[in-house]
Amino acid sequence: QVQLVESGGGLVQPGGSLRLSCAASGSIVRINTMGWYRRAPGNQRELVADITSGGSTNYADSVKGRFTISRDNAKNTVYLQMNSLKPEDTAVYYCKAKVQTGYISRDYWGQGTQVTVSS
Repeated sequence: QVQLVESGGGLVQPGGSLRLSCAASGSIVRINTMGWYRRAPGNQRELVADITSGGSTNYADSVKGRFTISRDNAKNTVYLQMNSLKPEDTAVYYCKAKVQTGYISRDYWGQGTQVTVSS
């Protein structure tokens, strides 16, 4: 079994910054792509950013230049540094990882962490 635990969400004023972390644990052989998604009220869940095991990154247009995704493979952890936050960034942020356990590879999700951008 694999668990993803997120941390770092909270309330921040517009223009502020937050750093999200997501740590994977369990019977992990290898972690491939890790990513962050978000779901705002009334919207579908959308990709924010992801990163491959080799460090290649991909960002949603709405966050390019403001958010940075990174990972520490030794710690099985992915980070999302969010700068210049806007009210429209308010959402529940979810971590996803494609994890190989034994001979099987599948997606796992974290429980979500709330990010609220408001004055």
